[in-house]
Amino acid sequence: MSDALTLPAERRERAGKGASRELRRNGRVPAVIYGGKDEPTPIHIEEKLLMKQLMTGHFMNSIVMVELDGKQVRTIPKDVAMHPVTDRPVHADFLRLARHATIEVDVPVVFINEEASPGLKRGGVLNVVRHELQLVCDADRIPGEIAIDVTGLEVGDAIHISAVTLPDGTESAITDRDFTIATIVAPSALKRSDAAAAEGEEEGE
Repeated sequence: MSDALTLPAERRERAGKGASRELRRNGRVPAVIYGGKDEPTPIHIEEKLLMKQLMTGHFMNSIVMVELDGKQVRTIPKDVAMHPVTDRPVHADFLRLARHATIEVDVPVVFINEEASPGLKRGGVLNVVRHELQLVCDADRIPGEIAIDVTGLEVGDAIHISAVTLPDGTESAITDRDFTIATIVAPSALKRSDAAAAEGEEEGE
């Protein structure tokens, strides 16, 4: 799983848009810790430190120990709202976690042994449909990534969730269908697909 992260925080004494704007002017990000049997706790955290952790690429599927009032609150990030223009964080939500809590997370997919795929060696293209998988797992055993082996795959083959070996104690959050994660397509087929998409956009305009 991804390593646990630590994030110092302070309680928010005042609520409202004006108080939040003041926090942001001072380089802080309003946030809230919710879930469990306790009431939601309004907090604020340092923007620079939050951005640094966001840049790790695995912040949203990591355990985050929020340091508050001399104690550590075990959480997982559920949402970080970004400003549409400046792309700076404006608010964050953290979910409290009990020991061995079961949670739903989005885990990135990586593909391995591409050199062992006859379809890719002959010029086929790996067309990734899902870059992340929605998984249900123990909060103490969140996978950092799911590796999918493409050994032996030919042009026209598809990888479905049923063919993926997930870690013990982990299962797909989507259970009503055997969804596609990736396909191996001929370059010409990919070009036709892109052209059709472009024509659709033009018609939509």
